[in-house]
Amino acid sequence: MTDKHDDAAADLLIQEVDEDLRHEQMARIWTRYGSLIVAAAVALVLSVAGWQAWHDWDVKRQQASSLRYNHAMQLVVQGKRDEAMAELAKLSADGTKGYRLLAALERADLTADKGDLKDASALYHAIAAGTGDEIYRDLALLKAAYLDLDHTDPAAIETAVRPLTQETSPWRHSAREVVALAELKRGDKAKALEAFRKLADDVAAPQGVRARAAEMLATLQPPRQPKSKS
Repeated sequence: MTDKHDDAAADLLIQEVDEDLRHEQMARIWTRYGSLIVAAAVALVLSVAGWQAWHDWDVKRQQASSLRYNHAMQLVVQGKRDEAMAELAKLSADGTKGYRLLAALERADLTADKGDLKDASALYHAIAAGTGDEIYRDLALLKAAYLDLDHTDPAAIETAVRPLTQETSPWRHSAREVVALAELKRGDKAKALEAFRKLADDVAAPQGVRARAAEMLATLQPPRQPKSKS
């Protein structure tokens, strides 16, 4: 039977041997791969520093674009629309992504307000065909469609806008209004009436859309005359 003291000494010896082996393995690994480990560590530090520098630069650009956009809006409020338009044109060209889109939309809105409907339509179509967020591109498409109704093939407008009438679209009610107007333009009064009736009865539709639909119904479908008594 072995002595407990001998067992403890054997365990200690095994631990020391294991530790020596680990040190020896680490030394061999470092000799072979040390330069690669250092290079990887340096690359990690540089990548973190680079990301932080890029993040700080991007934040500053966003802040600068925000200040420029707010300045343009102040010019609008002050009635200096030409100056605002010039600032918005620059921002839509060289601002950060989100503010480029906002500036382009505001520029198109101001152009429409001036009565330059053809130019406004062209600006909206450019936004719709661009690479901005889909929700804003769809909005630009709808705004262009409203302006195009008087001088563009209504069937083409209906085809372009109809995908936005789906329940998943946030612009579905406005899109349905455009489709109804296009149907009326191309002479399909029955379909237009049906579409306006659905919009007028749709409690989820914006109040403005429902009110306009009700007005169109009243215009297109006068109240029936009471039957005369025999």
